[in-house]
Amino acid sequence: MDALYARIVGEIRGRIERGELRPGDRVPSTRQIVQEWGVAMATATKVLTTLRQDGLVRAVPGVGTIVGPSGSPSPVRRREPDQDLTRERIVRTAMAIADTERMPALSMRRVAAELGVATMSLYRYVPGKDELVLMMADAAFAGTTIPKVMPPGWRAKLELVARLQWATYRRHPWLAQVVSVTRPQALPSLLVHANASLNALDGLELDASTKLYIHIMVFGHAKGTAVNLEWEAEAEQYTGMDADQWMEVQSPAFEAILGSGALSTFSRVIGEEGLDFDLNLDKLFEFGLQRLLDGLAVMVGHAGG
Repeated sequence: MDALYARIVGEIRGRIERGELRPGDRVPSTRQIVQEWGVAMATATKVLTTLRQDGLVRAVPGVGTIVGPSGSPSPVRRREPDQDLTRERIVRTAMAIADTERMPALSMRRVAAELGVATMSLYRYVPGKDELVLMMADAAFAGTTIPKVMPPGWRAKLELVARLQWATYRRHPWLAQVVSVTRPQALPSLLVHANASLNALDGLELDASTKLYIHIMVFGHAKGTAVNLEWEAEAEQYTGMDADQWMEVQSPAFEAILGSGALSTFSRVIGEEGLDFDLNLDKLFEFGLQRLLDGLAVMVGHAGG
């Protein structure tokens, strides 16, 4: 396996040195390496780590791993003393990996390689990967500050909290698949968001159970929509196609289904003259949020709030 790993590194290095992959071009992702060479995800991750440590590639948030500015190697980073490690550094490094390379690339070994320390060194600060992921989630929400002065009105307050959560998911696409609605984790920074939502409803003539359901419903809307962020990022990384390119490839299959005449209403709607529809997740989030709040406004009004 070591020989195969070295061969993959050599092949990608060769593509860069020959100019087949130019500065700024995306190199094969971990999943593409797995698919092309038939290796395990751990081996694929090790390949990209080696190329990055050699200065040939770098990770770019929201893009993936690309060829570095010059495409030429730089000195291998020296192993840093373990005493320089902190829990915060480990968490930040793990978040950067998940942000740029997606969650499948995250492992304790991968974090240790990025930090230049032995894997076992991490366990003095973090019990394991599951605990690390929760620390990452807590740090992600902690990076979004709830304003001390909120806008007037329950609706404006809920809108602000929901949009802050959506912005957090946008920065960290993996986050929505970590936090749970049905089995909530004890994350201090996430509870700050819950407290802000309940503050928005404070003073309304609603019972405590209703307030909690409202909070969970709005939170669930942001999370539920955001789940698609990581799925889309992984799909683009795996297939090399963005959403528009994917739809172009899938068009013949959709046309064949719609051509059967069995889905007449669907066919009529998408075939309507002048239709200008673009499935944009930001628009979908905002559309759903406003419809939720419209319904809540009716309920609050009936309750005398």
